[in-house]
Amino acid sequence: MDIRALLMGLAFALMWSSAFTSARIIVQDAPPLASLSLRFFLSGLIGVLIAKALGQSWNLTRNQWRAVFVFGLCQNALYLGLNFFAMQTVEASLASIIASSMPLLVAGIGWLLLKDRLPVQGVIGLLLGIVGVVLIMGARFSGNADLVGMALCVIGALALAIATLAMRGASSGGNLLMVVGLQMFVGAIILGIVSAFTETIYVNPSMRLAMAFAYTTLVPGLIATFIWFSLVERIGAVRASTFHFLNPFFGVAIAAILLDEDLGRMDIIGVLVITVGILLVQLSKQKPTGS
Repeated sequence: MDIRALLMGLAFALMWSSAFTSARIIVQDAPPLASLSLRFFLSGLIGVLIAKALGQSWNLTRNQWRAVFVFGLCQNALYLGLNFFAMQTVEASLASIIASSMPLLVAGIGWLLLKDRLPVQGVIGLLLGIVGVVLIMGARFSGNADLVGMALCVIGALALAIATLAMRGASSGGNLLMVVGLQMFVGAIILGIVSAFTETIYVNPSMRLAMAFAYTTLVPGLIATFIWFSLVERIGAVRASTFHFLNPFFGVAIAAILLDEDLGRMDIIGVLVITVGILLVQLSKQKPTGS
């Protein structure tokens, strides 16, 4: 892995993890699905306009159109939609910890369903990841965490794993920023329709809400997604997804600083176990398959 890819991964992880805190702020003062739909529309509009200004086209390859729809559905509508809805009752730190299971899901799905080879070290990493999630979930089950909200976060992580695997070959035809912008529109349309039938529109205007919305639209919404697409194309879905192992650390640190959220002992132990599991999966994937 080259230095540029490393810096891209670190920047992505920091931006992505910060989205949990900004989302938690937004859903306290505005309807989650309508807010997210508007965010996707604005991010998509900005992305497409910049792409056109750079000379990019929306004449995409078949694989790119597939990625636009699958990524827009699985990451934007399902993963982020479910997380935004869940964070009305689930803390940002817990949501970021659950999301950190995504690289384990990517490796597990690739191994079980796509017949990707996973050495013994990788299998051990998957099992450790499961143990870490169970430790955290067990502690939260005995506490006051909302179980429905936790379940929505888990389903969202699974959807994100599917979206990541669908990214294979998405940017091989160029027009990368256009792909990023168009998949935002997919999420905006789906969530806008769901919101129209399920939510009552309300807004408690404040500078805090405006800053959180602007930040999540531009940084996690547009810049981080562009970096993610670029990173997957540069080093592959499995290696790129391992940068999510930083999500628990960054996520809980940002939530603790900005939202004053508490962490229990089992949360910290679970984060460490998940981190080791993801690193083992990463190291196993770096070994030659013929060894």
